[in-house]
Amino acid sequence: MRLVSACVQIFAASMIGTLAFRNISPSSCHRHYASSSKLFAKKSATKTKKNVKRAGEFWEARMDVWRPDVNDVERISWGKPAKKKGTGSRGVPHRLNLDERFLFDNARKKGFLETEGSGWRSQRREAPLLNTYRSLCDARGQASIVLHKGNTGMDELVCDLSPLRNPEIFDEVARKCIELQEGGEIVFQGSGSDEPNIDQEEETEDLFMTLSIVDRAINENKKNNDDVGPWETRPIYQLPPYCISWELQRSEAKTLGKSLAKHFSTIEGKKVSKKPIGVKAGKGRRHGGYGIG
Repeated sequence: MRLVSACVQIFAASMIGTLAFRNISPSSCHRHYASSSKLFAKKSATKTKKNVKRAGEFWEARMDVWRPDVNDVERISWGKPAKKKGTGSRGVPHRLNLDERFLFDNARKKGFLETEGSGWRSQRREAPLLNTYRSLCDARGQASIVLHKGNTGMDELVCDLSPLRNPEIFDEVARKCIELQEGGEIVFQGSGSDEPNIDQEEETEDLFMTLSIVDRAINENKKNNDDVGPWETRPIYQLPPYCISWELQRSEAKTLGKSLAKHFSTIEGKKVSKKPIGVKAGKGRRHGGYGIG
């Protein structure tokens, strides 16, 4: 469970790190009314598309909450600023290098991410690939499925349900996932599965403080459905992961990953993130770069 523990530590670190009026002629009034009608229709269509229902046999994602835009997730993965505030954070790396870009695009095609080990990149002291893929899953309203390849013959497959933003059904969905493959373990912050060491005291304190805030908001929402909690308003990097983890042989892990990808509808097919115009490696954000490598 060391890889899951590393993911929890990554989340902890990320928590430490914001009409003029004019005369209108009768002839132009009709044109103004027509254009307004078209604009209203376009906005309505956009809203309907954004709030489209995402659900499966035993799971359902809440789409009436704050979520990032897929295009913004792609933009920050190239080091470009997002159009919607809150999509990214300076304290949470999201920009990908060439190797991570290849794995990210493959994950969108297959429905689950494959990475060596924990995905930690020492140059950034973080895991940008995991952060970006989790943000993508949050934008699409789907579970985040990641296969951590080990070097001992055993791999770890982790399914994170937090991008569904529906904590009231997490336990039930997790049990259904374990029924698909025996040997799964439910891991979440405060579950007691990982013992912190002395060097992690500050991160652990912030972690449990954040978890208590989230848990308190969930309990309040159960009493009063009108209350707005963190799962409705906060970006995904400020929400705790809720994972089901399996340790399997690679062939079994890939088979389970494909099965979960079908159940959670995470397969996008031939989808490749497009490089924004003007992005250059080694350049700062002002010069159209900030983040290739």
